[in-house]
Amino acid sequence: MIMNQKADFVLSSNAVFTGLIDKPMPASIAIVNNKIAAIGPDEEMSRFIGPDTKVHHYSDQLIMAGFHDFHLHMLMGSLAEESVFLADASSEEAAIKMVLDFADSRPEDPWIIGFSWDHSNWDNKRLPNCAALDRVLPDRPVILFHMEGHYVWVNSKALKTANINRNAANPPYGIIAKDENEEPTGILYETAIALATNHAFHFSRERRIRMMKNFLKHSAALGVTSVNDLYGSPAMEKLQDFELFDELDKNGELTARIHLSPALNDDLETVKQLRDRYTSSKLQVVGVKQFVDGVLTGYTACLVEPYADKPETSGDTVVSPDTIKKWIIEADRQGIQIRLHAIGDGAVRLSLDAFDEAQKINGKRDSRHCVEHVEVIHPDDITRFQKLGVIASMQPEHLGFNEEQRLNYVSRIGQEREPFVFAMKKLKDSGALLAFGTDYPIAQLNPMLGIYRALTRIGFDGLPKEGFNPQERLSLPEVLRNYTLSPAYGSFREKELGTLEVGKLADLVVLDRNLFDIPVEEIQDVQVVLTMADGEIVYQKNTLSQKVH
Repeated sequence: MIMNQKADFVLSSNAVFTGLIDKPMPASIAIVNNKIAAIGPDEEMSRFIGPDTKVHHYSDQLIMAGFHDFHLHMLMGSLAEESVFLADASSEEAAIKMVLDFADSRPEDPWIIGFSWDHSNWDNKRLPNCAALDRVLPDRPVILFHMEGHYVWVNSKALKTANINRNAANPPYGIIAKDENEEPTGILYETAIALATNHAFHFSRERRIRMMKNFLKHSAALGVTSVNDLYGSPAMEKLQDFELFDELDKNGELTARIHLSPALNDDLETVKQLRDRYTSSKLQVVGVKQFVDGVLTGYTACLVEPYADKPETSGDTVVSPDTIKKWIIEADRQGIQIRLHAIGDGAVRLSLDAFDEAQKINGKRDSRHCVEHVEVIHPDDITRFQKLGVIASMQPEHLGFNEEQRLNYVSRIGQEREPFVFAMKKLKDSGALLAFGTDYPIAQLNPMLGIYRALTRIGFDGLPKEGFNPQERLSLPEVLRNYTLSPAYGSFREKELGTLEVGKLADLVVLDRNLFDIPVEEIQDVQVVLTMADGEIVYQKNTLSQKVH
C-alpha cells in the first residue's frame, strides 16, 4: 500500500475487540479498498483521512470482526423463513391450525412447507400422523420438518405424490413409519425424507435467486460476514445450487463469504473439480461433509452404550463403519478436509477412529478435519480432538432446551452421560479448538443467541437458572473467537479473516452495545449497527449515537 493512500473509511470506538487480546480497547480502524490498513489511536489516523474518507465514530459501541457461522444450510434456512414456523405450538391441534392458516394465505403454493414442530412440547407428547392433517388439508401436499430436521410429518396427499404406500420399502438409513396394518403413518425419518422433498423442492430459478438474496440480506443484518454451507442430507440435495452462488459472485452480489462442503462419498473427482472451479475470495469449496449418525430424539444417533429409555438399541450409523473409514482415508489421502455429523458418543468415537486411521495410513498433515455437533462425548475421547488436530464444530443454540425438552433429552441418554452433553469447556481445556455456528435453520441465524447460550447454558424458558451443565460455560472472549477466528481457521483463512489486524480483509461488525459491559441476559437483545464485508457497508441501521463526517 502506498503510504499516502487515503482511506475509504475510518471507524472508531472506545471499544474495539480485535480478537488478539481478551478485552476491547479504544481504537480507530482505517480501511483502504477491501483491507484494514491501520489500527491505532485516533491521532494516528489523520494521515489516512482525505476529502472522500467516510469517518464514523461509534462512542462505546463494540467493533469486532464479522461473525463467521461455521455450520449452516443457506437455502434451507431461507426456505424456512418463508414457510410456516411451528415451534410455538403447544399442541397438535395448535400446529394444525397454524398450518391451515398458512395454507389459506398461500393458495398458489403447490406444497405447504413447515418447520420446527416438536411433539415433546405438546400436551399429548405423541408423534402426530397423516390423518390429523388430512382432516383439514386433504387435497394439498404438506411436509413439516421436525425441529431437528431429521424427520418430517406429511399428509396422505404428500405420501401419494411421493408414491409412498404400504408396499414402499425403507431406503438405506431411512424409515417410513408404518402402523400395525403396515400403512404409512405420515412420519418419515432420515433419508426417507428425500422421497417427499424430491417432489416438494422443485423451485424455479427466480425463487432460488430470491431465496438466496433474502439469506444474504438476513445475514448482513445480523453481522454474519462468512458462512460454511454444508451438505445437508439427501433431503436437501435439490437445494444445492453452486451455479447460482457462482452467478451472484460474478455479479458482485455476494455480501457474505461462502465456504462450501459438498457430500463425501465415492465420487471425489467431482469434489476436486468443484474445488478447482470455485476459488474466489467470496466463494470457495473447502471440504466435504457426511453424516455418521442421526439425532437423539429419533433414536437415530449412535451411542457407545444403549439408550437409557430404549435399551434394545444404541442407534446406528448412516453407512457401515468400514465404508465411513474407507471414504475418509481416501479423501484425506487426496488432501480434502472432512466434516462429519456425529451427535452420539458412538458416532463421535467412530469419527475420531477414522481420522486416526487416516493419519496413520496417510501421514500427519494440516488437515483441519471437523466433527460436527459433538452433542454427547465419551470421557475417554475428549483429549483425542487435540491429539488428532480435529476441530469440534458446535452450535451453542442447540442448548436452548426448555425444561421439558431437557428432561426428555436426559431420559434418552441417562444420567451417567449427562455431564458430557455439549462438553464445551472440557474440550477447550483439553486443548481442542472449538468453532461455532448455528445449524440454521435448525436454530436461528442470530449469533447473539448462540453467544448468550454458550455463556449461560440457560434454556429458552430461563431454566435451569444455573444453566444445563453449568461447569461447561465459556468466557466471552473465548465465545467471540469461536464465532470469528476459529471458523476462519477451520476454513483455512485465518491469515485473511477472523481478527481485526492490519492486512486482513475488512469484514467487521459494529454492535449497538459493548458485550463486555452489559449484563449477560441483555446480550440476546444486542443488535447490529453496521456490517462491513470486503470493505463495503452491506448493512447499516440508523442510530443517534453514530456521528458521520
